[in-house]
Amino acid sequence: MKKALIPILIIAVVGIFIYTKAVGTYNQFVQTEEVINGQWAEVETQYQRRADLIPNLVNTVKGYADFEQETLTEVINARAKATSINLDPTNLTPENIEAFQQAQDQLSGSLSRLLVTVEKYPDLKANQGFLDLQAQLEGTENRISVGRRNFNQSVQSYNSNLRTFPNNIFAGWYGFETKGYFESAAGAENAPTVQF
Repeated sequence: MKKALIPILIIAVVGIFIYTKAVGTYNQFVQTEEVINGQWAEVETQYQRRADLIPNLVNTVKGYADFEQETLTEVINARAKATSINLDPTNLTPENIEAFQQAQDQLSGSLSRLLVTVEKYPDLKANQGFLDLQAQLEGTENRISVGRRNFNQSVQSYNSNLRTFPNNIFAGWYGFETKGYFESAAGAENAPTVQF
């Protein structure tokens, strides 16, 4: 009688172990995914802050009648495109992150061209409202950079955990998938040319 119970006990212990591991792994995935969701919300908040500053910056610059209208239109159009792409934590695929990032990079490029063009307008460069907006924009760009770095670190931790054995088996059962990273803009590896 005792010998017949041994296989049943072994099966029960193994079953409890697998069940405990499966539940623990699921909970771990949920917790790390929530960290990613929080980091994503922070990134979106900083991008939204930048998008909110741009109309004020454009209106300040518009006050200078001879300012290049094409540059302002480019910034306005890039802002509209960047704010039209909405991602939520459930669709942070590499492809969606890349599309979001391309729109944001286009806006960054337009803003850079705007700020370079401002150099031709000494009165505008001396305008305190413009200087304040420029400082706020620079601070926001720094916050965006920090937010993206923190997001990427969270994604790295999540993806590493998801892909390790035996977690990768449980991830497939539960439908958890790897998340996408923010990557540097195309051409970022090339240093800008400075000529005097």
